[in-house]
Amino acid sequence: MLNEMERERKIAQHLFYVSLKYTKTGDVILNLLIRWEKVIDKGIEIMLKKAKKAKKISEIPVAPRAKELAVRGAYKDEIVHKIMDLYNLFRKIPTLEKICEHEFRKNVTVKIITQGYEMDINIDKLKEWNELIEKFVLYITHVAKSK
Repeated sequence: MLNEMERERKIAQHLFYVSLKYTKTGDVILNLLIRWEKVIDKGIEIMLKKAKKAKKISEIPVAPRAKELAVRGAYKDEIVHKIMDLYNLFRKIPTLEKICEHEFRKNVTVKIITQGYEMDINIDKLKEWNELIEKFVLYITHVAKSK
């Protein structure tokens, strides 16, 4: 499971550091968010298996929302709660209205529109999220290797 998460992370890193640098399109940003969602999903699976083994939870839920709530209950670390918030956002993005602005330029932006609320996903926001995801991967690696 840790290998699968690492593979998804490497693909996401390539999208972030290489593809986005040279193409600067909204599609690359959206694909990156999908990959990050998969990285988080694999991390959640690892955390839930560890929590079940440590008897923090009785069973591993199937639904994504139930998994998120189980992880929030079993792990109280700040990084976990930040990642769960980000995971919620990533899961919603495919169903929301998206507008790509300034494509092929330095300040490429994907504007997410939902119920009168707008959110801009630009390079700076992606850098912030990338840093958070990297910290999460380190946390998961530590969780997976602990007893």
